[in-house]
Amino acid sequence: ETEPLTSKKDVSDCNEGEDCKENGLLVRNPKSALRLVEDGNKVHPSPGDKGEAAQISNGYSGVQSSVPCNGMGEVEDAQGTAPAATTTTTTTTSTTCGAEGQQQLMELEDRETWSKKIDFLLSVIGYAVDLGNVWRFPYICYQNGGGAFLIPYTIMAIFGGIPLFYMELALGQYHRNGCISIWRKICPIFKGIGFAICIIDLYVASYYNTIMAWAFYYLVSSFTAELPWTSCTNAWNTGNCTNYFSKDNVSWSLHSISPAEEFYTRQVLQVHRSNGLDDLGGVSWQLTLCLLLIFTIVYFSIWKGVKTSGKVVWVTATFPYIILFILLVRGATLPGAWRGVLYYLKPDWQKLLATEVWVDAAAQIFFSLGPGFGVLLAYASYNKFHNNCYQDALVTSTVNCLTSFVSGFVIFTVLGYMAEMRNEDVSEVAKDTGPSLLFITYAEAIANMPASTFFAIIFFLMLLTLGLDSTFAGLEGVITGVLDEFPHVWSKRRELFVLGLTIVCFLGSLATLTFGGAYVVKLFEEYATGPAVLTVVFLEAVAVAWFYGITQFCNDVKEMLGFTPGWYWRVCWVAISPIFLLFVTCSFLSNPPELRLFEYNYPYWTTVVGYCIGTSSVICIPIYMVYRLIITPGTLKERILKSITPETATEIPFGDIRMNAV
Repeated sequence: ETEPLTSKKDVSDCNEGEDCKENGLLVRNPKSALRLVEDGNKVHPSPGDKGEAAQISNGYSGVQSSVPCNGMGEVEDAQGTAPAATTTTTTTTSTTCGAEGQQQLMELEDRETWSKKIDFLLSVIGYAVDLGNVWRFPYICYQNGGGAFLIPYTIMAIFGGIPLFYMELALGQYHRNGCISIWRKICPIFKGIGFAICIIDLYVASYYNTIMAWAFYYLVSSFTAELPWTSCTNAWNTGNCTNYFSKDNVSWSLHSISPAEEFYTRQVLQVHRSNGLDDLGGVSWQLTLCLLLIFTIVYFSIWKGVKTSGKVVWVTATFPYIILFILLVRGATLPGAWRGVLYYLKPDWQKLLATEVWVDAAAQIFFSLGPGFGVLLAYASYNKFHNNCYQDALVTSTVNCLTSFVSGFVIFTVLGYMAEMRNEDVSEVAKDTGPSLLFITYAEAIANMPASTFFAIIFFLMLLTLGLDSTFAGLEGVITGVLDEFPHVWSKRRELFVLGLTIVCFLGSLATLTFGGAYVVKLFEEYATGPAVLTVVFLEAVAVAWFYGITQFCNDVKEMLGFTPGWYWRVCWVAISPIFLLFVTCSFLSNPPELRLFEYNYPYWTTVVGYCIGTSSVICIPIYMVYRLIITPGTLKERILKSITPETATEIPFGDIRMNAV
């Protein structure tokens, strides 16, 4: 049905818009456009369609997969008839023939997929909705103008966060590779981005799971008739401990400390036994056991791949919503709840004129949706080729933003109740930020509700499930990236690699388990990941839109979904989203945060250390660029051109045929 490649007829001819045949190899005409055949499932062309048989879906001539390779990347004579439609066939190009092309085909055929579409959606939602939605968004919202903050937040989501979210899902689904090897198919010189992402994910795993260890400690401590952070009669309490919820008339003074705060700082963290980052103290064995159990749960949830983790997220992604609804109803019935809601949503329109409000809005939506961690690439790579990732991006990002908004009501109804009990303004009660908002303020409010033990158990269970599926996702980003890059080493040893990875993450977390570990967590959270991941995603957006080409990327989307992204998406990917990322990055670097935790002010040298940790991941990008240019033969111009040109074809499922596209 097709002309043999070695046919003597017009061997050297190459017409515009067609493929060339030189020395028995297929060479794609640069002007040959990527296009979609109307009938995507047509395998055997009718006589009238045989003229179309030479160009199927992606501009390459159809050649049976039985074409033998001689191991040197050259195609031998192709003779014989076409196989049955039920067999898997490929088109073969000079870039993928040989051992590399065979390895690619083997990887594609062996690649697992999600059991159900809902597994993928729950996994992405579970990844995007994490602990930050519960504590970071409510705090940033009331700090930056209450209800007025929703305006810059929505604008930044529409023009920055969601387009980047959609872009990563589409890239992962089309190329079906992790964060490292995918760059061979996009722009090889940017492959260092993949290594930087893996290092960032390891940094996140080293401190994020420690926060879950704190929640696990609280969960275990909640299985008592009287919660231990309700009284001032415990061994860890000091003379300043003041329980204003007691029946006695107790006045709240400037030096008063609640029993919940002393339980958190002196019993769980034991920060009083550390003098700061230059003297962290010993390791807390209680927190070490909690973290060991968490990593054990993580290992057995992800060791077999998305087939198992896709089932676990049915619990970890849905359970938090049940608990949020229960806590929302309970909070709304508390005395003084209206004060918290009013403080949360009362708009301060003057705040919109401040630059930092827009920076906070951009940073919040970016870190909430989570592009740049390799997770969306990894999860989408296990989708079926024609899955509607456009719809997925809109649904999951909307659910994430709504969850953040609703979480604000859950938190601030309780803060209003606390203000009512203390006879203070809500702003005084809400001064705690970050984890302290959950482990001190909210924990104290729960302890003084009826059925406090029940509410404490379900609340800290919710925190655990919120954190677990985000950990699954972060580690899966690393696992998929490494396994796709080194399939000959790890493809059949996934369980062993996952075990080694969890052990490395556990050992890397030991510094956060010390008595001064909370100071380390704060440092990593602010410096190790923030500016680094912003830089990574900025370069990723530039590489895709400007080097790979926005037209090529939109054609890829059309092959998957059957329609081309509109001008809005194109403008966002080419200009608005990169500017959005550059704006946030420059704002952060020009005005680094002054860190303070409890009564400890971070010294100046810790800022330098923080930037060094962040740079240690981003430095992979220029190092790999230099390495790539050195090993590529030719003149400098030739090296650059080769380094920005995709070197590996992408296998495209086409009915029962798999096609190559560059």
